[in-house]
Amino acid sequence: MNFFQAQDDARKKTLWLAVLFTAAVLSLILLTNLLVAAVYVWTSNYARPEQLNLTGLLTSLPAETWLLITVGVLGVVGVASLYKFLMIRGGGRTVAESLGGRLLTYDSTSSPEEGNSRRLLNVVEEMAIASGMPVPPVYLIPENSINAFAAGFGPDDAVIGVNQGTVELLNRDELQGVIAHEFSHILNGDVSINLRLIAVLHGILFLGMVGYGILRGVGHGRRTSSSGNNSALPILGLAVGLLVIGYAGTFFGNLIKAAVSRQREYLADAAAVQFTRNPDGISGALKKIGGHYEGSEIKSPAAGEASHMFFGQVRTLFLNSLTATHPPLDKRIKAIDPRWDGDFPVVVAGVPTSELAEGASGFAGSPADPDTAAATNTAISAAAIAEINVAADPDQITDAVGSLNDRGLEAARALIDSTDETLKDAAHDPYSARGLIYAILLDENEAQRDRQFSHIQSNAERGVPAHTARLHAHLANMDAPHQLTLVSMAMPALKSLSHPQYKRFISNVIELIKLDRKISLPEWVLHRMLVKELRPHFEGPRRSRPRYGQIDQVAEAAGVLLSTLARFGHDDAAARTAAFKAGAGALELRRASIELDSAEDPNFSRLNEAVRTLSQLKPLAKPKLIKACAATATADGHVSGLEGALLQGIAAALDCPLPPSIYEAAGNTAS
Repeated sequence: MNFFQAQDDARKKTLWLAVLFTAAVLSLILLTNLLVAAVYVWTSNYARPEQLNLTGLLTSLPAETWLLITVGVLGVVGVASLYKFLMIRGGGRTVAESLGGRLLTYDSTSSPEEGNSRRLLNVVEEMAIASGMPVPPVYLIPENSINAFAAGFGPDDAVIGVNQGTVELLNRDELQGVIAHEFSHILNGDVSINLRLIAVLHGILFLGMVGYGILRGVGHGRRTSSSGNNSALPILGLAVGLLVIGYAGTFFGNLIKAAVSRQREYLADAAAVQFTRNPDGISGALKKIGGHYEGSEIKSPAAGEASHMFFGQVRTLFLNSLTATHPPLDKRIKAIDPRWDGDFPVVVAGVPTSELAEGASGFAGSPADPDTAAATNTAISAAAIAEINVAADPDQITDAVGSLNDRGLEAARALIDSTDETLKDAAHDPYSARGLIYAILLDENEAQRDRQFSHIQSNAERGVPAHTARLHAHLANMDAPHQLTLVSMAMPALKSLSHPQYKRFISNVIELIKLDRKISLPEWVLHRMLVKELRPHFEGPRRSRPRYGQIDQVAEAAGVLLSTLARFGHDDAAARTAAFKAGAGALELRRASIELDSAEDPNFSRLNEAVRTLSQLKPLAKPKLIKACAATATADGHVSGLEGALLQGIAAALDCPLPPSIYEAAGNTAS
């Protein structure tokens, strides 16, 4: 599916969710009003049951009472939904922790028995880089069934959760299919809808919880009371009625889940096949769910409200064919493998798959022998660190945004395998990851670098300056695509910092950039990536609604962005003018016009404001902007790896992830 169309569909799905929620709330208001009227008539007219009809109920209460009940229901539902939203405001990690998830790190997977978890981290890392996303944190859920989920308000705060049974029972291809399915949900905007759905449905279900609480209170009161009067009967009737309404709300809630999520599962399955080019992977995982005695069931009490997020259905529901959050297992398999014979393999817990011994290196086909692995990495490095170009076709670059395909996967493997092992290890550790980012920011000028390092020694945590000094030597001559890959790989480690550590880290990054009183474009990209990914995790998501449907509405901001790309990517004035005109032409402006801004922007204040404005474009308006950026960069027919990395950084700032498939190796000798 086209990324921009998928994002627009997700936005429309959010509006559809609002319509369904409104309809459900109106139904609850009507039912609650009728319930209160019925209890009132019953208690006031014991001898006249004929009044217990619709006409009698509608005329039994004054308008003020109907209004009071309506406001009360709206208040209860609204407060309950707001409470749940505040509970999940932490994003994906809140969901993972509520399910008992344990954050996986490379340090925690060093023992042989944790080899499968290490393999999982490698697969997630590979998939993230292949899709142009930062690597999300991974949580291991203590369930023996085969299941997984992605959760978050967007790629910035998304996490991947995987059941223990999934990593133990699936081989690498099957695990890769499951993870690709979850990445499709992240890229297509499903995760944001899914989180909001939790808050919305909690409000709908809360009336039933109120009824259950009243029922328990009345029952306890009757047991402790010595009197035999029936004064509690009206309250008991109200409680039972609210409980029934609550069950109706549950039913409606499950219908809403099914309406929102079922078709998205088919789309995510298809995307996983497209990504991996291996239908046997995801179909094999689905078949193992059918053959496993626990299937995809989740026992955690918190799984019910998050059931629509999972790879497989977590439990069977009342009227399951109508209310199931996922399509039937056999239909999902048939959609991927039409020749499937209908047999499910017997899956036994505790029996390892043929690939469980992998994990240490993590990639399919990696040599088991360390010496052979080192030799292979050297060979890959010589080819992949050769001069890197970016595909010079703006349409091709635009089409690559948010794409899941095998070319991206191959490019990600090449980038990861050709990256220095010391640097990769550093990216996976919270202390050395900070040192790695600081080392990337160190200036080429020795005097300026000494000033920066002095600041690190004075302000960084103990041990981090030593990591910075050690890693700086390994970064010599490393190109921008590999540096961006390392930054992406470091995100889970950086997200594991405490809040004070995060504040100190970001403060140090800003100071290292500002010390020479001039910000370079690579420094700007790095800072934007760090703030964009870390701020939602530590400070909560700050998402603005799309406001602009046409590029003409933000022409001035687009002009600032294209001017920056033209100034940076082209040396002489004529080339800059030509590049800017190429980008402006791709915008296809109808009512506005833009001119090249040749003035320097030393602190990138104009660019920051432009990106802030452009990020509020509606999804279907963004392809022209990305194409214009690509046209500006490719105007001279050659785009360096540095310019390509900048395109990736700018696209990421606009919530348009560009995968490394845009890079094309040119030459077979190391630069």
